[in-house]
Amino acid sequence: MAAGAAGLTVLASPAQASTTTPEDALDQAALTTTLTGPELKSIQDRRYRPAWKVALDFALDKQGVPYLWGGTGRGGYDCSGLMLRAYEKAGIDLPRTAAEQYAAFGRKIAWNDLRPGDLVFFSGLGHVGMISRPGYMVHAPHSGDVVKEEKLSSWRRDAFVGAVRPDAKGVREWAERRAAPAPAMPVASVL
Repeated sequence: MAAGAAGLTVLASPAQASTTTPEDALDQAALTTTLTGPELKSIQDRRYRPAWKVALDFALDKQGVPYLWGGTGRGGYDCSGLMLRAYEKAGIDLPRTAAEQYAAFGRKIAWNDLRPGDLVFFSGLGHVGMISRPGYMVHAPHSGDVVKEEKLSSWRRDAFVGAVRPDAKGVREWAERRAAPAPAMPVASVL
């Protein structure tokens, strides 16, 4: 592999390049691929971007999309639908509703420990947003509004229920707990 001025050039190994007869000779161009511009950026982004960053970029890119109750794309998003699709883009499958998203993770994050990518929950788990930068969140607020970034006000602080930092392991554990059969209940009989 060699780095070129215009991008990244990938060369085949000598074993791949050797042939036994002239008829089998491979053109050197067939052994070299040069990646430039968007192709190279795409590979670099996938390799070095944490899930929270992918999810946050997705959510921020949806600014201006209308709020749609029950929406998870196309026509619009509701608050939990936006978080669902953002983390799905990052390879983490979240549950559908805000309350389920909160319950999916055992580790809760305090207000003073919030970081970009954290999901923040408000109003008795009736609303969720994602921290975009210190003191701000991106969310789908309510009917008649659009996905937007908003400063975390004192009103939001008062309505804060808790926060989680999504990871694939936490969601798997939640799904396993949910799929487990309910414990047997004792049965009483009256004689």
